[in-house]
Amino acid sequence: MIRLDKYLSDAAPYSRKEVRELVKRKAVTVNGVIAGKVDMKVDENRDNVWVNGKNIVYRKFIYLMLNKPQGYLSATEDDRDPVVVDLLPEEYRHFAPFPVGRLDKDTEGLLLLTNDGQFDHELMSPRKNLYKRYYAELDLPAVEADIGLFAAGMEFREFTARPARLEIDPADPRKVYVEISEGKYHQVKRMCERAGKKVLFLKRVAIGSLELDKELPCGQVRELTAAELAIFGW
Repeated sequence: MIRLDKYLSDAAPYSRKEVRELVKRKAVTVNGVIAGKVDMKVDENRDNVWVNGKNIVYRKFIYLMLNKPQGYLSATEDDRDPVVVDLLPEEYRHFAPFPVGRLDKDTEGLLLLTNDGQFDHELMSPRKNLYKRYYAELDLPAVEADIGLFAAGMEFREFTARPARLEIDPADPRKVYVEISEGKYHQVKRMCERAGKKVLFLKRVAIGSLELDKELPCGQVRELTAAELAIFGW
């Protein structure tokens, strides 16, 4: 059981002061009865709370799938560039979500956001060995030897890239899929450059077995389903 004002300030974009005003205006009901006090106790799992005719479901954490467009930083704030949280509707910004991992500014595709630090820690943990799948368009055709080059891993000045998977589109070898189990700075681009190719376009299409929703427009966001969360054991 929690106070009504905490319930609403946690679950919706209302401050405690705004909740007091809503209660004064008789805009809040609990189980069909007009709420009389902000400190009344409600059960977050059983009671039905409505504000101005809208049902407010209590939840502490949110888990979002964003189809990230180019030009946005995987951050919550920046002095110069737009950030991915700028793309979120107010109903989600209220929860103060942050990106799980990152995508480069000019990379599109699947980016997860949450306000659950444990979820972020689990997905980012190296022991998960969670592969991320990218679609890339190259300036030159990939060749069979590149598959072995990626599979062997690569030494760079500041890190050693683990073995990666390269899949070449047989219809157009300039189109490839790359799977990596880490996410170092510009890693896919640098690995392709080591193979003598320049990446012209890059899009993340999957994290583990979670695929980017093909119906989700670029720049749009939606919540993960229970089945999608279960992919990560959540």
